[in-house]
Amino acid sequence: MATVDVTVRGAGAFGLAVGYACARRGARVRVIDPNGVAAGSSGGIVGALAPHVPENWNDKKAFQFDSLMMAETFWQEVSGIANQDVGYARLGRLQPLADDAAVALARQRSETARDLWQDRATWQVIDAPDTQWSPQSPTGLLIHDTLTARIHPRRATRALAAAITALGGEITTDGPDQGAIVWATGWKGLNDLTAQHTRMVGNGIKGQAALLQFDARDQPQLFADALHIVPHDDGTVAIGSTSEREFSDPTSTDDQLDDVIARALRAFPVLANAPVIERWAGVRPRARSRAPMIGAHPFRTGEYIANGGFKIGFGMAPKVGEIMADLILGGGDTIPQGFRAQASL
Repeated sequence: MATVDVTVRGAGAFGLAVGYACARRGARVRVIDPNGVAAGSSGGIVGALAPHVPENWNDKKAFQFDSLMMAETFWQEVSGIANQDVGYARLGRLQPLADDAAVALARQRSETARDLWQDRATWQVIDAPDTQWSPQSPTGLLIHDTLTARIHPRRATRALAAAITALGGEITTDGPDQGAIVWATGWKGLNDLTAQHTRMVGNGIKGQAALLQFDARDQPQLFADALHIVPHDDGTVAIGSTSEREFSDPTSTDDQLDDVIARALRAFPVLANAPVIERWAGVRPRARSRAPMIGAHPFRTGEYIANGGFKIGFGMAPKVGEIMADLILGGGDTIPQGFRAQASL
């Protein structure tokens, strides 16, 4: 590629979404990652696109809601351009309710969801269905939301990379920085920012997950005991995940994952005989503010940052890509105040 309008450092969900959004607008894009596409946490196996609870509304929750509502069209377009399926489906989620207090709170959130979700999705208390694919609930009641979706993270990142290439862009492990420069370098990038500052800007949180051979491809996600159970369209079910602040090996799995699997099988007996076909670990980037860091780079004048997706990176990616393309290519700045780098400095 002779000349480049936008260089993105980092080929994870945020970096690729920014590159794709710029390429869709005609920019010549180069994405550089020495480890290749989806080498970090974006190459995981869980893929739960789950919303925040519909209450105490703020910029972060509103942004995520908008992005989740964009997701179906966004991923359909990516799949079409790349000619690769990303495993997206909006099939909702079921959560058990442990006691009367939990039921009352869930019913209250059902009311606020009508306003905050603008009747575009629902959060309801329902009777637990008489099926195997249902969480065990002491009250016999469940939360059913219709906003939660799934995606296959590895396939999604690879499809984004293929779409950028199809649009005339370049995906490479090395190369010069040209044009506008976007830093989307994950947890190691957050560590670099901390090293340049007087306090922690962000850090990496390790997560371990497992993939089981069990075909529930048309079923909703399940959530209980802080575990996401995500059925994929290839006849697998993902279980995730741990949250580890301290770790020595970012990609190793251990007895903490054994505990996650055991808890999942207790909560969801339908999976009892499903073989574990993969154990995975990776490190997710969490900014100090816990919100994504997007917009102007805090220490590189004239450059940009897109980092800190943590557990909701794929859910945020469609809108992060769009507003970053607005900023980089047109100068339009609609970034929420809490997402700017200064919020984590």
